[in-house]
Amino acid sequence: MEKVKDFKISKGLSTDQLVRQMRESGGFTAKHLAVGVDVLEEMVKDKTCLNFLSFPACIMATGTRGVLTELVRQRLFHVVVTTCGTLDHDLARCFRDYYHGDFFMDDAELHRRGVSRIGNVLVPQESYGQVIEEKMQCFLREVYSEGKRELATYELCWEIGKRLDEKSLLYWCWKNQIPVVVPGITDGAVGYQLWLFSQDHELKVDILKDEQLISDMIWEAKKSGALIIGGGISKHHVIWWNQFKKGLDYAVYITTAVEYDGSLSGARPREAVSWGKIHEQAKTITIEADATVALPIMYTALLERL
Repeated sequence: MEKVKDFKISKGLSTDQLVRQMRESGGFTAKHLAVGVDVLEEMVKDKTCLNFLSFPACIMATGTRGVLTELVRQRLFHVVVTTCGTLDHDLARCFRDYYHGDFFMDDAELHRRGVSRIGNVLVPQESYGQVIEEKMQCFLREVYSEGKRELATYELCWEIGKRLDEKSLLYWCWKNQIPVVVPGITDGAVGYQLWLFSQDHELKVDILKDEQLISDMIWEAKKSGALIIGGGISKHHVIWWNQFKKGLDYAVYITTAVEYDGSLSGARPREAVSWGKIHEQAKTITIEADATVALPIMYTALLERL
């Protein structure tokens, strides 16, 4: 048995030193976070490993967008699987600002003022729907004029990304040729603009091309690993495909969801083992925390190790 040790905090302590102390402190979620960094370190240093990054759109509305962008800018992951809202927020925030709010604001009053709320983040109408419509219709006209009539979602994401600035996650995915797969592409403002454009243009999205890409990558991979933030379709899409190579070899979950209601979002890695979506001998951990707190700490510690 390992002894539980107290933290020794001093001026000048690095983030990685703090995280390593979390591992030794044996203290609940702190230890899980530290183990998560250990697993990620081994995963990204394993050159035979195909690395997936999965997350929901909500954190792209926060400053955590900057951490996610750095993960792909540094090429620590090879595939991103996310939701349509990620495209919405990434595009919108390249041209407009989001603002600080509060969880307990008067939502009826916000609605009357044309302001939407994501937790304690405020999104004025002109910062979301209006700018996304303006930019997407422009982007789609450019794509169409180039003779492109059918795109996979990862190709669409690259087309958007190359038209955005360096603050954008999609920009770096395009720059580094990292596929961004969006299984639920119509479930958001960008998806709505696609539908709208298709009303008088013969432009289609081929989601089966995305599936072929993931299939090819999975079948060629010797190992695979994933950092999975939150749940939903983006989480399941990653673990679903990995069952075809006998499961993920590394899996780090960050979630605030509970498992007793049987939800996918709350399901722990051990449940995925029963399906063959995570290998029986895989290195896994679940960090029960808000990703906007955990991810910046984990990435900073990981960066020091790399």
